[in-house]
Amino acid sequence: MTSYLLAGGGTAGHVNPLLAVADALRERDSAAEVLVLGTAEGLESRLVPERGYELLIVDKVPFPRRPNRQALAFPGRFRRAIAQVRAHIREHGVDVVVGFGGYASAPAYVAARREKIPFVVHEANARPGLANVLGARWAAAVGVAFAGTPLRGGEVVGMPLRREVIGLDRVGSRAEAAAAFGLDPEKPVLLAFGGSLGAQRLNDALADSWRDVLDAGWQLLHVTGERSDLPDPGAEGYALRRYVDRMDLAFALADLIVSRSGSATVSEVSALGIPALYVPYSVGNGEQRLNAGSAVAAGAAQLLDDETFTGDAVRATVIPLLHDRARIARMAAAAEHVGTRTGTENVIALIDRAVGTPN
Repeated sequence: MTSYLLAGGGTAGHVNPLLAVADALRERDSAAEVLVLGTAEGLESRLVPERGYELLIVDKVPFPRRPNRQALAFPGRFRRAIAQVRAHIREHGVDVVVGFGGYASAPAYVAARREKIPFVVHEANARPGLANVLGARWAAAVGVAFAGTPLRGGEVVGMPLRREVIGLDRVGSRAEAAAAFGLDPEKPVLLAFGGSLGAQRLNDALADSWRDVLDAGWQLLHVTGERSDLPDPGAEGYALRRYVDRMDLAFALADLIVSRSGSATVSEVSALGIPALYVPYSVGNGEQRLNAGSAVAAGAAQLLDDETFTGDAVRATVIPLLHDRARIARMAAAAEHVGTRTGTENVIALIDRAVGTPN
């Protein structure tokens, strides 16, 4: 029996691919022990137990960004976190560690190396995080979601995706999806969303331009995010939702997407072959713009600037595209060759290879 320890968490971008791999490992071998390492504060503290996995806790120890009191305490706290992971590895007889980034991964990599067991790194963003930069130096295998990710030894494996996305038949599900959102399956649909919390910039722009979308002969499915108070005009052809728990149906209906370009979003949209207009979030280290790079280079997507994305920008850039069905068709054809639905299998292939690799 193989014992796997999957490390990661903090955000959905780390937790969701981790759970996709965990599910596939468990399905492949019901006798295998699949454990998850995370912090008590991260999203994993809720999602992992809900999925039926044991969550082993490690202290959250952020890398210091500037010299201060926390920086002085960091070495001791990090040593403690490594010791915690080593104890978990020994207690459960772990054979291989798989890290997905986040606070839990860095001590997991060091602990695995000191316990002389192999570990695998998966990086979801085009710009890698510090934990994975560290881990890639000694990893038995390194997988990246996007080509060009600057990570030592990185192999492009894609993103482990949710099962409902991997198995989605967009054509076969379109009628069901249209009924779910009260839209016409025969008319094209623009899907706009900004992630689970929404995106104020996108919401404001579409609040000012939704009539133009409808006047162009399109319908609009607008997922505003749970915190949004954007009023629903109740117009025919405009489906406004705060939250959608069946994003697979939203994707089935989408002929074009306007969204942020988080790694999971780009990976799912690319895997499904949907053309997109990405508005990268301007806060952070610029990874959202990089995440969309391969889709843009292939002609499957276009980048729009967040700071200037307004109703006028929608009228100047999005509406002309809605009238150009030939261009959208070309983008859709290019999109079919950008993404992959086999990210989970590809990561598991790295793990299988690593198990036979001495560390």
